[in-house]
Amino acid sequence: QVELIESGGGLAQAGGSLRLSCEASGRTFSADGMAWFRQDPGKEREFVAGISWDDGYVDYIDSVRGRFTISRDSAKNTAYLQMNRLKPEDTAVYYCGSGAYANRRSPRLMYAWGKGTLVTVSS
Repeated sequence: QVELIESGGGLAQAGGSLRLSCEASGRTFSADGMAWFRQDPGKEREFVAGISWDDGYVDYIDSVRGRFTISRDSAKNTAYLQMNRLKPEDTAVYYCGSGAYANRRSPRLMYAWGKGTLVTVSS
């Protein structure tokens, strides 16, 4: 059973930065990736960034590429999302998901989820 614990959300001004963390316990062999998603009320969960544990391959949606950086510390089973140059449209609840890196963009294929952390960006 994989358990994911997120931290690091909060309030930032436009142009500011926040860093999210996601610590995983009980990783399974097939869960070779970690991904960050975000969700607004009434909308579907949206892929933001993903990383493979072993090779460090990364993937981003276009709207955050160049502003957000996903990384991982395999020894700590922790993934991070450094968010710079934040915009009001980045406001959402951010979730980390554990699954196969090949399925990183598909929320329905994640094996486990954290409870989410709220990021609010004021203009």
